[in-house]
Amino acid sequence: MNRSEQREQAFILIFQSMFADGIDEESLALYSEVNGEIGEYANHLFSNVTEKTEELDEYISEFSNGWKIKRIPKVNVAILRLAIYEMKYENEVPVSVAINEAVELAKKYSGKEDASFINGILGSVSRSDR
Repeated sequence: MNRSEQREQAFILIFQSMFADGIDEESLALYSEVNGEIGEYANHLFSNVTEKTEELDEYISEFSNGWKIKRIPKVNVAILRLAIYEMKYENEVPVSVAINEAVELAKKYSGKEDASFINGILGSVSRSDR
């Protein structure tokens, strides 16, 4: 399984966890049973994004230009959390790759306008000193 596929798995897990109080081992086992084994990188991303959700949400709030995070569709928040995590903490992932992968996820799971919104926020994050 390549990195893009594992990134998509991580996104799905992050998104699902937004509707419950996290995802337990039973939920992960069920996901694996239905969708196939969760990749090592996907599990790494999911765990670390979950751990840093508060900090990632601060980035989203800061760079979303007047949008309150509660008003941003959950699918977009999940994509943004994943991309910002990769941009800030995964040194071997180029920022441009994290942004491009996020935009592709948005095109697939959200909408064209949402992809532009996500691209704008991530571009601002990438240019910031923070």
